Amino acid sequence: MNLPSSIILIVSLISLLSCTPAAEFNPELVESGIIPQEEWGGERIAVNIEVEPHELRYITLHHGGVTFADTSDAPAYLRNLQSWSRSDRDWVDLPYHYLIDPQGRIYEGRSVLIPGDTNTDYDPTGHALICVLGNFEVAEPNQAQLDAVTSLMALMAERFDLTTDVIGGHKDYATNTVCPGENLYPYLEDGYFRERLREMGFE
Repeated sequence: MNLPSSIILIVSLISLLSCTPAAEFNPELVESGIIPQEEWGGERIAVNIEVEPHELRYITLHHGGVTFADTSDAPAYLRNLQSWSRSDRDWVDLPYHYLIDPQGRIYEGRSVLIPGDTNTDYDPTGHALICVLGNFEVAEPNQAQLDAVTSLMALMAERFDLTTDVIGGHKDYATNTVCPGENLYPYLEDGYFRERLREMGFE
């Protein structure tokens, strides 16, 4: 039976697309999408405050640990977190380097070039801290959040020459936490993020 040429063309295109490798990772595109502190109303560290820099060796996933609805005002939450971090905890800035809201928007926290902070028993020096807003002991991460985490992990791997075996979660380093939550941690445990980065060409 002779198939119409239009059907043959469509089948050929589907076959071609199915063999096309994943698009090359574009770090500039990810960086351009990160919402800087100035845009969400944050205040950068004062120039007269001395902060010890660090060398990044790990990519570490956290969750906010509190319920965060899809309709929550992320910039307001970040401003409150920054104020609490500085006034109540005497930290120089938000504890995390990047924060992700339910829509997958990425917000700049403290500079990734200085160590984060934690209420738990591990030293975050050397860790790039990525926090997904929400309590993933009870909530489920959505695809937009998972994609944003993947993009940030790839960006850290690209910028600081890191491999996929340094990807972990907060509770991998601290004994007194369930962070990033029983519904988000499995994506680390089963290699989901590592595999996605390998598909982008990272080792």
